[in-house]
Amino acid sequence: MLRHMPTVFRAKGYRFGFFMFDLGEPMHVHVFRGKGGYQCKVWMASLQVVWSHGFTPAELRDIVQLVEAHREEIVKAWKARETK
Repeated sequence: MLRHMPTVFRAKGYRFGFFMFDLGEPMHVHVFRGKGGYQCKVWMASLQVVWSHGFTPAELRDIVQLVEAHREEIVKAWKARETK
C-alpha cells in the first residue's frame, strides 16, 4: 500500500507523505517511522494530530513542529497531486 504514498520529505527519521486516494479529505499529511507500524495523520489547517499509532506525546510534538516548518512544501505537494 505504501507504493501509493509519495514521500514529500524526510526529517529526523520520519517520512512525510500522502496516500493517493485521500483526495476527498481535508488537506493532511501522513507520518511514518520505521517498520514497526508507527504512523499518524496531521490536519494541515489546524496542525492537529487526527490519529496516531505508536508515537509518544513528545514525538507527536516534534512531528507537529516539523509539519509546521515544512507547511509550504506540504501544501505545494498536495496541490500538485490534486492536478494529476
